[in-house]
Amino acid sequence: MNKLINHMNEQLSLLQPSSIRKFDAEVSQIPGMTKLTLGEPDFNTPEHVKAAGIKAIEENYSHYAPTAGELPLREAAASFLNEKYGVQYNPESEILVTAGASEAIYAALFGILNPGEKVLIPTPIFPGYIPVTVLSRCTPIFIDTSSNQFALSPKMIQEAIAEHGASVKAVVLNYPNNPTGVTYTAAEVQALAEELEKHDLFVLSDEIYSELTYNGTHVSIAKYLPEQTLLINGVSKSHAMTGWRIGLLCGPAALIQEINKVHQFMVTTTATMAQKAALAAFKDGKNDAQVMKKEYLKRRDYVYNILQELGFTCPKPNGAFYLFAKIPEGYIQESMAFCVDLAQKNKLALIPGGSFGPGGEGYVRISYAASMETLIEAMEKLTQYISENRVTEAITQ
Repeated sequence: MNKLINHMNEQLSLLQPSSIRKFDAEVSQIPGMTKLTLGEPDFNTPEHVKAAGIKAIEENYSHYAPTAGELPLREAAASFLNEKYGVQYNPESEILVTAGASEAIYAALFGILNPGEKVLIPTPIFPGYIPVTVLSRCTPIFIDTSSNQFALSPKMIQEAIAEHGASVKAVVLNYPNNPTGVTYTAAEVQALAEELEKHDLFVLSDEIYSELTYNGTHVSIAKYLPEQTLLINGVSKSHAMTGWRIGLLCGPAALIQEINKVHQFMVTTTATMAQKAALAAFKDGKNDAQVMKKEYLKRRDYVYNILQELGFTCPKPNGAFYLFAKIPEGYIQESMAFCVDLAQKNKLALIPGGSFGPGGEGYVRISYAASMETLIEAMEKLTQYISENRVTEAITQ
């Protein structure tokens, strides 16, 4: 063991590598595995976006961009967000181009938190917010939403603040939600905003799946609570550009100016040619997600119906590309054990629900960001597993 290992940042001892990535890597070693694991669109980046990236390279856009991002990109992003969701941002001072939504999460939380403060995190949720909170020497306060169809309510916020008091600094929202696909109506968003407005809290709203809302139109909480909201968006899911690493962090100018310091010393700036591609996505591809969304909807309905037939229960998602399904009674109930057993016996990989925090245990997350051919194969494997592995009584292990 290296003699300096015990001199590392002590907060790192409180963290574990991503269980989602770890499980995916492990099952990927099994020959013939069908994977419905990662949130990775199976579509390719639109041709006109790729062309813009190629052109940028050919025209030698290989030098540093401004720290906050190329102004034309920020202008196009501001126009996109205004046209789609009715939120208004000054591209010169209220938008920061980040290295994907992940960096936006880190820069925002690291920029607003002081040691000892608390962050309200409704679960089940994408776990990326938790390690940033811990590394900031702060405490995540989990709000289990499973009793309310996986939706955060104003009452839940009231109760959490009443219990934890002035030490609560921020609340995280993620909708459409990963892993449940649950999202909010305009009335529900407005109700959350009215409650949050009563408190001096930052609202970190990760809306990266906003363009993948199936029925109705996505409503951003920034529309009702602009002074408290730090809005995260980007092109990863809407334009199948996960590898380009372009995200957005939007908010009041004074807040963005300070968070930009964190961003600057983390990454300096994002890749210039990727920014040129994202400009094409926001400017000329405002509806690129519609083709993907139409296909995702077909896939959602197919998988959802099969799950119902097999005895799984789950909310029918109105966004993103995940189903969060309760393991039927009579089968292994501990989610990791269930997923390991399924992978070993039938070569099908799903993500254990326990990876997503309180309220997720006993569930599995199924990503339908896969071809229909893959989904049919996966459901055949799941059907076979369910038919052959029922136990006399539910067990945990």
